[in-house]
Amino acid sequence: MPLVHHAQREVTLKVVYYGVGLGGKTTNLATIHAQTRPDRRGKLVTVNTEAERTLFLDFLPLQLGKFRGYDVRLHLISVPGQIAQDPTRRMVLRNVDGVVLVVDSQAEAIEGNNYGIRNLDYNLRQQGIDPDRIPMVVQYNKRDLQGVLDVDELGERLGVPEGIPELVASAKEGWGVFETVKSIVRVCMHQLGDPSLREDGRVECLLEEPRDRFYPSGPVSMIHALAPEQELDLEDLELVSS
Repeated sequence: MPLVHHAQREVTLKVVYYGVGLGGKTTNLATIHAQTRPDRRGKLVTVNTEAERTLFLDFLPLQLGKFRGYDVRLHLISVPGQIAQDPTRRMVLRNVDGVVLVVDSQAEAIEGNNYGIRNLDYNLRQQGIDPDRIPMVVQYNKRDLQGVLDVDELGERLGVPEGIPELVASAKEGWGVFETVKSIVRVCMHQLGDPSLREDGRVECLLEEPRDRFYPSGPVSMIHALAPEQELDLEDLELVSS
């Protein structure tokens, strides 16, 4: 649920990066942090478990441009892929506004990707959120590697419903990462609409009509792109000079 602050003329979105362990969620956030102007980002916070120093949580506050006169801020969070950390995933999904499903494009990761999708569905429902109405984009990561599956085959084998924005990326090499951020923001802001017409505080930002579920796949209501006059100004999300 986005936070609308009329006094500050500000909208805050919470976006969760979800998917198979070692699929590139953390690398996405690290790349965004490294390539964003320091005055536009907060500190990248990483918390490790006590038992095994594996990733527990990443949190990255990010300031974007303006939308209809309101500043847009993001809280980007990645969640652990380990089964043992399932309670943490449910906690992180509370009040989520949008989900980036990070898919490992390698053939051997198909089973893990499928588990991640089913697990996301389950944990959203545990939070009282309809997974068929949550704004979502799919990122096919690790496209820089040799022998990865074709994107069309990945989408078919994972049962990605038609209409969900799909992007290709290599978080390690840094391409496709910001395109993914912009895509999920556009979907969320399209659902939010004009912030000035919303109540102050948390507001609902779900799709008006549920899309088909990942399992089984089938026809789906399209997620429409922003009309030109509604286009979110993302020019302030600048890359640092190489």
